[in-house]
Amino acid sequence: MNQLYLLRDLGLTIVIVAIFNQQALAEANTTKTSHTAELVTIKYIPQAKNIQHPYTNIKEWLAQQEQSSPIIQVTGVRLNQTQSGLEIILETSVTSDKLQTSFKSEGNTLTALITNAQLKLSSGNFLRSEKPIAGIKLLQVTNQNPGTVQVTLTGEDGLPTAELFDSDEGLVFAVTPAVTSAEKPTPSPSPPTAPLPTDEESLPLPGSETQPAKPSDAGEEPIELVVTGEREEGYWVQESTTGTKIPVPQRDLPLSVQVVPQAVIRDRGLTRVEEFTENISGVTRFPGFPFAPGYRVRGFGESYQQLRNGFPDSAFINPHGFANVERVEVLKGPASAIYGGNFAFGGVVNTVTKKPLDQPFYQLNFTAGNYNFFRPAFDIGGPLTANGSLTYRLNASYESANSFRDFVFNEDYFIAPAFTWRVSPRTTLTVEYEYFKISNNIFGANFPPEREFLQVPISRYLSEPDLGPTTGTTHWGYYDFEHRFSDNWRFRQGFSVLVADLNVGSERLASTALEPDRRTLNRESVKGPQNNQLYTLQNEVIGKFNTGSVRHNLLFGVELSRFVYPYTRSSAPLASIDIFNPVYGARPGAYTLLDSAEFGNDSLGIYIQDLVELASNLKVLGGIRFDSVYSFNENRLTNELTDRSDTKISPRVGIVYQPTNSTSVYFNYAQAFAPNTGYITRTEELLQPQTGDQFEFGLKQDFFENRVSATLAFYQITRQNVPTADPDPEFRDFFSVATGEQRSRGIELDIAGEILPGWNIIASYAYTDTKVTKDTNPEIVSDRLPGVPYHSASLWTTYELQSGNLQGLGFGLGLTYAEDAEVILPNTFQIPSYLKADAALFYRRDNYRFGLNFKNLFSTRYYDVDNGFALIPGAPLTVLGTVSINF
Repeated sequence: MNQLYLLRDLGLTIVIVAIFNQQALAEANTTKTSHTAELVTIKYIPQAKNIQHPYTNIKEWLAQQEQSSPIIQVTGVRLNQTQSGLEIILETSVTSDKLQTSFKSEGNTLTALITNAQLKLSSGNFLRSEKPIAGIKLLQVTNQNPGTVQVTLTGEDGLPTAELFDSDEGLVFAVTPAVTSAEKPTPSPSPPTAPLPTDEESLPLPGSETQPAKPSDAGEEPIELVVTGEREEGYWVQESTTGTKIPVPQRDLPLSVQVVPQAVIRDRGLTRVEEFTENISGVTRFPGFPFAPGYRVRGFGESYQQLRNGFPDSAFINPHGFANVERVEVLKGPASAIYGGNFAFGGVVNTVTKKPLDQPFYQLNFTAGNYNFFRPAFDIGGPLTANGSLTYRLNASYESANSFRDFVFNEDYFIAPAFTWRVSPRTTLTVEYEYFKISNNIFGANFPPEREFLQVPISRYLSEPDLGPTTGTTHWGYYDFEHRFSDNWRFRQGFSVLVADLNVGSERLASTALEPDRRTLNRESVKGPQNNQLYTLQNEVIGKFNTGSVRHNLLFGVELSRFVYPYTRSSAPLASIDIFNPVYGARPGAYTLLDSAEFGNDSLGIYIQDLVELASNLKVLGGIRFDSVYSFNENRLTNELTDRSDTKISPRVGIVYQPTNSTSVYFNYAQAFAPNTGYITRTEELLQPQTGDQFEFGLKQDFFENRVSATLAFYQITRQNVPTADPDPEFRDFFSVATGEQRSRGIELDIAGEILPGWNIIASYAYTDTKVTKDTNPEIVSDRLPGVPYHSASLWTTYELQSGNLQGLGFGLGLTYAEDAEVILPNTFQIPSYLKADAALFYRRDNYRFGLNFKNLFSTRYYDVDNGFALIPGAPLTVLGTVSINF
């Protein structure tokens, strides 16, 4: 039985699944309260046989929420130096024994989490002090979330130790740095510090029966504390969720997950999300269908191979604004075991949006550049209630621009509100919405994949300038509900909706062939409305428990999704044009109905994953997913329905071994599955699903005192039943064929981090060998896949002066190299290799930042390839100036 109407009663499904999970989940021992999701923060994990049920009905659950501890505001932070170390005083308006505190440690870093508090200072939401005393390299105090304050101490020579004390001013952390035997201090009247507890032990909490004596005030000296605004991660993000759907340190993953964070997006002056591809190895871009950027990861790619905040965002039309993008995460390799059949083979691209803020934040941005580029934007956020339980974020932008292409223009409007409601210390609800309206005529500007167009000026426009633009509107929204039953078990439910409308005013079909004279291009005008709908419901249980000495991090999920794409197209003859000497002014003839259809799929996915910590330096990741997919294609002119149902089990397994604190060696194997939704043959049959697998092993190494990280990966991916355009030019725009088998193998290197204070770097190199290994057409066997260079590399680095009269002045330099690549199958000609240079100059002081970005500094000629459908020239020198003001 197919799942065509699985989501008809979607609202009822959400309620039933939520209640079922809340009644069925078990709660671990709750001796301590901790709201962190990091793997290393578990203070005590019960054996499976000892798990107790906290409540059995809704009434008991609501009663527990009412009894939850209120959020306590930390209104000040002071540091005092003592004879034995350092005191950190968190000032509150209530007695400090009400603060619930837990600890964790990793390497030289000690972290305290206060799980019923909120940092609410007049000067910012993030406090930082470098080398406050000898032996302490870094101290940070920040809000981990709206109800948790995090205090982090990093030692120079080892792990610091800490004691907790009550005082009339607030909670006091008495910290003693680790010292070598030659550096042990002389004993002082201050009491000794307690060792950090193991996972089975607890520090004395404020208000408990056993309290250490209050530290001596002798020798106290005030220490300067540097206060900043919103926290920035820098060029290296040490933790991500895309690879496993749970927060995991990158070094603990037997996967290659690379991140382009906000700092890189800002410094490079990106104005489109797809520009991130120049900073990650093995990833190239292509424009895909109108307004839908596509990506090739490890040589394989489709337009609809993307996520947004972990939800499928894969559709034929999925335009989004850029103003609310926080970072982009890329999981390399097959992702079917965790994300299902639409995410396979090369990898997935996950766009993470900006989240509501617990401290007031107001930023105005204005960017202007050549080609009449004009883009104002703002980003604001903060609490909406006095206790910070309701927070918001609002991003909006307007863009108007011409292009280096003759007659091409773009105009768009974007607004994206987001809200987080902290229902209780254990329950949160986040809601986001995006509205994006766009109008341009770029779709009729791309070159057909013919050798002659490499000689045509890149500014050439081959459609008619006044045939009318293509317009599109996107509505995207989601909610994410999470309830923690205990420190170790939580339930998550999320629902995402993407509705995009596209009205193609007119276009020239990019695949229309040249006449025998190799300069006359036959044209055709096509127009019509198209629509895109994608609905996804996710329900997940995430838990942590022990079996003996083995630690488990479990994920179990059920996902329902529906994708529908109806469209209608009409065509009209349009006079041909000389590509070397164009004369405009032709009018389309009479439009006739070309086709009208609707295709899509309904799917059910059930998945389970376990990250098993066999030892502190040995971890195994295992996962498996069952997918049931019903695909359909309905010809609305003939009322003929073509459909098929497919089921598939996709496993994944990986292992990581860490011989040192800065080195990880890993291996993974994964199988992949992808239904060929929307691809039909000229005989009106749906293509069989794609299948494949990957072997990968790699090395992760940290340098410069763990400020820089590098990932080296070796892999081989094989996939079958790959859809490509019908080789007959008469049918290539409407029908597809399966090519048999393709293989990608290669080497990738990614480096990111801060070499020295103020000196950041993100660099990559990839060797990618992709080819057709089997096919019914012998002419393309051993041919390379379109748009994939053998060798590619990139470098982006910035340096910002850290002191002196020019403090805040920074410089940036970038290089991007790609070897020649094939354009179509069968291979007939290549786009040339290129080396492109970028540069930046910026200055920031107080709440102002001024930036000047130079893209393609020397107007290097280069092209992107749209999987054999089009040839797209890159922009020459582009200059963008940006002013940002924080209030």
